[in-house]
Amino acid sequence: MARLAFAVVCFILLLYLVHGIQQRQAQSIVAPQESKKKSLEVKHSKDSSRPMRLKIPKINVDAAIEAVGITSQGAMDVPHNIVNVGWFDLGPRPGEKGSAVLAGHFNGKHGEAGVFANLYMLKEGDKVYIQDSSGTSLAFVVHKSRTYDPGYADDVFDQNGPPHLNLITCDGIWDESKKSYTKRLVVFADSLTEE
Repeated sequence: MARLAFAVVCFILLLYLVHGIQQRQAQSIVAPQESKKKSLEVKHSKDSSRPMRLKIPKINVDAAIEAVGITSQGAMDVPHNIVNVGWFDLGPRPGEKGSAVLAGHFNGKHGEAGVFANLYMLKEGDKVYIQDSSGTSLAFVVHKSRTYDPGYADDVFDQNGPPHLNLITCDGIWDESKKSYTKRLVVFADSLTEE
């Protein structure tokens, strides 16, 4: 149930994201699914390593990172395990220009705690670490958190500017009729390393 709710939210986010990107960029005509993927895709440098683990000491998170893309319905995919996080691999990698986005479940379908059950506890100045496949650790510092209604994709999925890391999970109240939470919590963090 939580997975379905997360998928619905991600779909709404991607609709806003795709709409904003399409308004900012002229694109060639390609098949619908390929068009959506190409409009979001960021070219990663060949020597870049893939993010493997997310560590947040304050809330005891040490989680594997799954690369997620877009589902056949056009939504951002979700991590397949509630104790893992999903990195949106069509956007920047952590440490690259723009905002890398990681999403994690708040809870599971039986109410068990997800990886981001305590994300709300992060405050300005808290540290977040990403370890990549080469063993390098990247440090980020939280600068704010914000609760959103649907439609916040432009704030979260930014492909420009210095390196940022944005963490997303469900928040608010469970809406049984929509099978979704009413809000989303986003924690924004800045890179502590020079680009």
